[in-house]
Amino acid sequence: MPEKEHHTGNVSPEFALLGFLIAGPSHGYDLHQRFLIELGQVWHLSQSQAYAILKRLENRGDVSAQVIEQEKLPARQLLRITESGRRRFFEWLESGIGRTARSIRLEFLTRLYFIQLYRPENTAQIYQAQLVEIESTIVRLERLLDHLPPDQHFNRLSLDLRLQQMRLIQNWMAELSVQFHIPGR
Repeated sequence: MPEKEHHTGNVSPEFALLGFLIAGPSHGYDLHQRFLIELGQVWHLSQSQAYAILKRLENRGDVSAQVIEQEKLPARQLLRITESGRRRFFEWLESGIGRTARSIRLEFLTRLYFIQLYRPENTAQIYQAQLVEIESTIVRLERLLDHLPPDQHFNRLSLDLRLQQMRLIQNWMAELSVQFHIPGR
């Protein structure tokens, strides 16, 4: 039976929204605007998606909302991160490694952004853990490709594409180490 690639599961920008709330209370609209400015090329998040995620976080108990009445305007909600939301955010920040090109683009970059913001002393640690996973994935994909029968043309093409993506990401990681002044192993 062929080996399957590991997936990270439910990839969502919810932790980025929680991370922005760590800085202080905010309104949903303002959170979405900051999200677009800071991570808009990493994630694609509409305003309605942001509101839906914030509502889900509120229902889970990670965010609390206070209704603020406004004269001659609709009421607004002021959102705050709760202690459980803060705990979940920092657990996420310190754990998890991307195993696919997509999860590296989304989750690793988001973690790197917030590590730089809240725990810059951990940048090298998260970088090294991700690099080890990329190198491990390259070795695993090379083995899978070596053992795949030549007549499985489309499976070979798929593995080759994933392998080339990981090699490209490995090179990109070398550039990151220079940009963030991360010493080599």
